[in-house]
Parts: sequence; C-alpha cells; structure tokens
Amino acid sequence: MEKYVLNFTEINRNHLPLVGGKGANLGELAGAGFPVPTGFCVTTSAYRKLIQSSTKMEELFAFLDKLSPEEFDQIRIVASQIREHLVSLPMPEDIKREILSAWKSAGEKQSYAVRSSATAEDLPNASFAGQQDTFLNVIGAEALLSAVQNCWASLFTDRAISYRAKNGFGHRSVYLSVVVQEMVFPEVSGIMFTADPITGHRHTISIDASFGLGEALVSGLVSADLYQVRHNQIFYKQIAKKELAIYALPKGGTIKKALSPAFQEIQALPNHKILQLAEIGQQIENHYGSEQDIEWGLVGGEFKILQSRPITSLYPLPFVNDEQFHVFINFGYIQMMTDPMQPLSFSLLSNVTNFINKNTVAPENRVLREAGGRAFADFTGALTLPPVRHRLLKLMSGMDELLASALSEAISRSEFQRVYVPKKTVLLRLRRIAPMAVPVAFKVAANYWFKDPAKANSKATNFINRYVKATELKLQKVTGPERIRMIEQGMGNMFPQVLSKIIPYFITGMLASEALKKKLDQRLGKEQSALLLGKLYKSLPGNVTTEMGLQLGDLADFTREKPELIHYLQTVDHESFYASLGDIPGGMEFKQKLDHFLIKYGARCIGEIDMAKPRWQEDPAQLISSIISNLQTMAYGEHRKRFEQGKKDAEAAGQEIIRQFSGIDQRYVAKLVKLYRNLMGMREHHKFALVKLMYLYKLAILEEAEFLIHKGRLFQTQDIFFLSSEELIGLLEGQPSKNLLEVIESRKKQHALNYKLKTPRVMTSDGEMIEGKPRAAKGPKDALIGTPVSSGSVTGVARVVLRAEDAQLNPGEILIAPYTDPGWTPLFTSAVGLVTEVGGMMTHGSVVAREYGIPAVVGVDMATELIKDGDVIKVDGTNGYVQILSRKEKLTVSP
Repeated sequence: MEKYVLNFTEINRNHLPLVGGKGANLGELAGAGFPVPTGFCVTTSAYRKLIQSSTKMEELFAFLDKLSPEEFDQIRIVASQIREHLVSLPMPEDIKREILSAWKSAGEKQSYAVRSSATAEDLPNASFAGQQDTFLNVIGAEALLSAVQNCWASLFTDRAISYRAKNGFGHRSVYLSVVVQEMVFPEVSGIMFTADPITGHRHTISIDASFGLGEALVSGLVSADLYQVRHNQIFYKQIAKKELAIYALPKGGTIKKALSPAFQEIQALPNHKILQLAEIGQQIENHYGSEQDIEWGLVGGEFKILQSRPITSLYPLPFVNDEQFHVFINFGYIQMMTDPMQPLSFSLLSNVTNFINKNTVAPENRVLREAGGRAFADFTGALTLPPVRHRLLKLMSGMDELLASALSEAISRSEFQRVYVPKKTVLLRLRRIAPMAVPVAFKVAANYWFKDPAKANSKATNFINRYVKATELKLQKVTGPERIRMIEQGMGNMFPQVLSKIIPYFITGMLASEALKKKLDQRLGKEQSALLLGKLYKSLPGNVTTEMGLQLGDLADFTREKPELIHYLQTVDHESFYASLGDIPGGMEFKQKLDHFLIKYGARCIGEIDMAKPRWQEDPAQLISSIISNLQTMAYGEHRKRFEQGKKDAEAAGQEIIRQFSGIDQRYVAKLVKLYRNLMGMREHHKFALVKLMYLYKLAILEEAEFLIHKGRLFQTQDIFFLSSEELIGLLEGQPSKNLLEVIESRKKQHALNYKLKTPRVMTSDGEMIEGKPRAAKGPKDALIGTPVSSGSVTGVARVVLRAEDAQLNPGEILIAPYTDPGWTPLFTSAVGLVTEVGGMMTHGSVVAREYGIPAVVGVDMATELIKDGDVIKVDGTNGYVQILSRKEKLTVSP
C-alpha cells in the first residue's frame, strides 16, 4: 500500500522520488542530527493520485508538450488553466486523512510552513529554486489542506513550466511532494553558501543575513548583510541598510514591516554567531560531500536549518592530487574555442603536452586538465620562475588581454606566493624541453640572420604535406587498439616532431616585428609607427587561412551569375546538399570546384581543435552561409582586388619604412621588413598541420567505430567520442564494459550541460574564477571596452553570430562573435568590422582583421549579450571601444 505521508524521521536522501529534493534533504539533515524544525512530507504518490483523478490533464499535458520555452503568452494561458483545474479537483479522502493525522501528531495548535518539493528540484545539476510556491504561517486544518493543494497546482506556474522546458525535463516526469514543516519565527534569517557563488572560491563561506523571515531576502524584497568567512576567520563584512522585514501574523499569514531608522544599519548577526553558523555550514558540506546552499534562521539564540541544497552554479574544478595552490589557464581562450569538448577529443588533445612530462600519462601530472569539458593548462610551476612568468604574461597578453590580466591577478594572491617547486623538478623539466628548445632557438637564429625568408612558406608547406602523407600511410597499416595507441603517440609527438619544425618561422617573424617596431617607435613615435606597421601587415603572403578565404571568394564568384544555383544553396538542407546538385545548371562544375577546395581545406571547421566537430569535408554545407554572405556583400572579384590593393599598400609602407633610415640601419631595417612580410603570415601553419593530422586521426577512429558497431560493442558512430582513448583501447581489445550505454548517455547529458557553464579565463585550485579587468580606453563613458587590434573606426549594423555556419551577413554589417578561429575566416570578407568576446593582438580574428583592413576590437566581455542583433554600433579599433548608438547612422569608415 502506498504511503501518502512520511515524517522527516522516515526520510533520507534516497527518498527523492517520493518526497522530492527539498523533502529528501530535510529528512537527511534531520537524521544526521542537524537542528531542523520537525515536519512531514506529503509524498508524490498523493500528487500522482490527484492527477490520475482528472479527465482533462492528459489533454493539457499534450498541449504543454507542443509549447517552446519562448512562447510566454501561450504558457501563461495554459498554466493558469492547469492551476485552476487542479485546485478545483476534490482531494481524495484517503490522502486527506493521512495529512490530517500527521498534522494532529505534530501539533494542531502549531503554525506551519508549507513548501513545494519537486522530484527535479535541488539536484546537483538543476536547482529549480523558487519555481513552485511556498505558504508561510499556515494555521488550522482547512488552511493546511488548501495550502497543500495550491502547492500541487504551483508545479504549473509560468516560470516552472518554462524552466522545465528549457532544461529538458518532461512535464509528466516531474512529480511534486509537499513539505509541511513547523514554522519558526527567527529574529534573523538568511542564506549561507559554503562556497562563494560569485567567484567560485571553495574555501569561502558566504552568508547573507537580514531581520525577520528569510522569505523577504529570498524574494529580493530586502537588502541583506554579507559576511564572508575563510579558514574560520571573518575576512569581509558588508552591512546593508535593511529597511523592511517580513514577520508572521498571530492568526496566520505574514506581513511586511518597515524597520525603524535606528535598527536599519545594525549588523544582523554578531561576529561569534557568524563563525558558529559558518561551522554548521562546513559540517553540512562535509556530510553531503559537496558545496551547499543553506537556508537558516536564528531563533531564541539558536540556529535552525530550514533547507540545504547543492550549489548548482559552481564551475567544476580541474583535478589535483596535492594540497598545493594551482593556477589554471583556460586553453580554449588561447585557441579561440570556448565550447566544451567531448571526452575522446580532450583525452587525445591532452597528449600534446606529453613532451613536458615525458613517460607520464597520469591525468593529475599532465599540463592539460579537464574541467567542465574544457582544457585547462596548469603552468603553476613555470609561473614561479620570474623569467618564464614575465614571458608567459607577455605571450598571454597577445592572446587575450583579459586573460593576461586574470593571470596577473591570480599570481598576486598570497597563496601563490607560498607555492614551492623543488629545483630538482624545475631542472628535470628544463632537461626534457631542452632537446627541442635548443634546436628551435638555432633555427630561429638561422632564419633571422642567414636564410632567405621568401622560401620559408614553400619549405613549411612541403614538410606538412610529407608528414601528413606519411602519417596516412602508417595509419593504414594498423587497426584496432594498436591504431589508437599510434594516434595517442602521434598526438604526443605533435610538438617535438611537427610543430617544432614550423613554429621557428613565425617566432622569427615575431622577433623581427618587435625589432622593427622598436626602431620605428624611436624614429617616428608610436602613433606614426603603428600606422605604418598596420599597413605593412596587410595581405601577408603565405597565410594559409587568408588563402583559404580568397579561394572561397572565388567559389562565390563562380556562383554569382547562376540564379538557379544560388536559389539551390539558399534553400537546400545539410543532409541533402549533394543530392540534386547535378540537376542544377552549373551544379556539377560547382561541386568540382568545391571538391578541389575541400582537398586542401576540408580538414578545417569551426572549433577545429575539437576532433569531434564535423569537418567541412564531412559536411560541406557548413560553407553555404559564407558563400551567400560573400554574394550579398561583395562585387565580382572584389575580394581579390582588396587583397591586391593590400599588397600595394604594404609594399608602399615597406618602402616608406626603409626610407626613414640610412646606411647600416637602412640595410638592417630592409631585412626586418622582408622577414616581417614573409614570416608573419606563417602564424597559421602550425595549427593547419595540427588540424590536418587530427582529421586523419578522426577518420581512423571512425573506422574503428564502424568495427565496434559491427561487433555489437557500440551503438552509434558518434558515441565513440564519449569514451576516453584508454576506454576505447579496452573496448577494441574486447574487454567487457559494464553499463557502457548508460555511461555514454550520462556523458552526453553532461556534455549538453557543459555548454550552459560560463567557462572562466583563469581559475585556481580553490575554485576561484578570475576574469581579469579591462584596460582603460579612450572613449565615451558608456562604451564597451576591449583590446584594439585593427585600427580605424566603423559605424554599422551589428550582426550577432554565435554559430558561423548559420551566419549570413548583409552589406554594412559588423560581425559580433564569441570568438573566431580559422573556421570563421570566410565571414571576414563580408564584415565591415569585428567585435569578439575573446582574443588579443595575435589571435586569429585580430590577424585576419588587420590583413583585411577592417576595424576590430576583441576581448569585449559579454559582447554577444550586451550588443543585440540589428543595433547600430560604432567600433573604434584604434582606441579599443565599442559604442552602442541610439539611432542609425550612415556607414562611415575612417583610417
């Protein structure tokens, strides 16, 4: 027989299906001896029985299923209908009897708090806090039964329906329990987080406190004091002006009261009570084994715990196996890909830094660590060395100024100052790096002083092609676990065998750039120097990404005069892209040209460091939006004309730079200009090599997936990316894998959840997320500040693009994006300006923007949220700001 009521003493955390998240947590806390007011839960069985008694709910559920989270008006209408219907249903007599029996046992004269407790509430990955209703100071049988029924109905508030739909919870699969708890009347109440919910710092206990009932604080009606405790010491206090409080009425219900001026700015909790409460919070966290969000009240000088739930907003920590302080740099902000990766992608990518920790495969000893599906680099040891720290900060500044600022902030912490790395460990790592660092240094010196830079591009390209071909042949000769081990080894050899052969060219170019800038700054001043160097950067030869953009522009030109082909591209879906192409005039010739493009660039895509991402070769339809954008914004051959004009501007700038000097200085500067022009464009070569090799590895892995499907060990091809490389090897070796399907499904769900996490630029092993502070910039007070990376200013219409494959730009539009990597390049020929949330002077978008001569500001935090699609904005790439204008203005571009 089903029970419709359970007392707290009968409940623990395993009863969630019966009493929901809130009820299970209260029972767990009470059973563990924490000071929880007594009470009972009306179980989900009672709710289900009520629903089953309805003849209309199935029809209403079906209507709900058709609504998207954004259809607010429709949700409001149907939500109201459901609530009215549920309140009108007679409560089954057996349920009523059990509720009243429990109420009488608890005390008929008592007042109660009646709260909803859903089965999808207070979970580790979904809070649902505040989605259902709460009724306070409920007195008497009739009021209690009414409150219970209203709680059931509140499962269908507008906000609850929308929240479930957004988070993928079916309306039929979420059930409601009702918590009936002895009402307490605290003098002071509030919320306590056992980790800082803002910064993520795991050793900070954050307490909000105000007078009266906590509902005023939870609902945002009053301000609260903020106290923060770390290591049993109060290190921060902010005393709020508390103008209101909510108190209980003798006959039931609550009332808002204004506090007297003398009472408003008094510290709500004395210091010793703050520390006592923090200790209780730590005990609750230790009991659950995770950080908690706790509601509390101070009643007659004693604390009462009214609720505890997991904090769902904390970003997960990279794994460490020691007590030492670590600083983690988000690798995605360096590689311009902040999306989460699937397990196999990360597992293989983490091998790239193996040359630093040779022969060590333990995750806790690798440089790259996973957290929230992202890769974080642990450079803590290197950062303790002043010369390395200085160089790394300078390098990070070129990648993303906010990243460099955040890193500077992290290493200024007192915890970092106490980090100790034994000299033996430092020397060991230096010895491991030396066999590569020394040859790289010699190559850089040779390139700088002796070798002809004009030959560098062809040498690097030939090397990449040979290595890729040799790798392809090796992969064809092995299968199964040996093939995966070869891929692991290939990723581990990526730096010593491939990248170390190519990167010296770009390093040489960077050194020449620094030397040239220094000479020009001294001769002409920084402003004139920057202007000339900006022109010298245009249309650099040998940039594989720029060449890719030009060839895609050629493909658009072929399409330009073929209206039937254009219409086909505008209307065809990805799945049937090639199906009817041969039936369209010019379609087969277009396909041949596209295939030729894909032979060279098909390994690329958006977010290409993630092996699981579909490559252009696998899904060529990703390029359609770029082709259409080019048709809409460019005239025939305009992309080539712009590139040629850029070359002329650069040649003229080079001659102008050389004319500023004479004698030996002139010959030296002429050499620097030649190095600059021939080598700065090679910044993309090493990544191009990495991507081409990773695509070969992906094709080999997909072949192994087909084998596993044939053997019945795997169900879908893409499931292979939800295994680690070691798990994949075990599967190929025939090792039994229990619950493989459940593991894969669980990781798929976690991967989807990872997309919702806002990933920090820098975080510490304490969990603190550090975003950095924007630079000071010249500009209007209301401007958004970023890093100026391509000079000039432009006023135009903002086009906010979150997925490059979906973007189609119109004339005069400014591209607003979270980041750009080489896969975004085709859009640059269409945009008149660029704004990104991530980036620095030397990141992909900045380099291409300078080559194309479009104003650009990067590292603008939350740009894709603060700037709306269609806003008219001004981008000042000289001073580093973006201004949202109040009215449309004619497009203007200034040098």
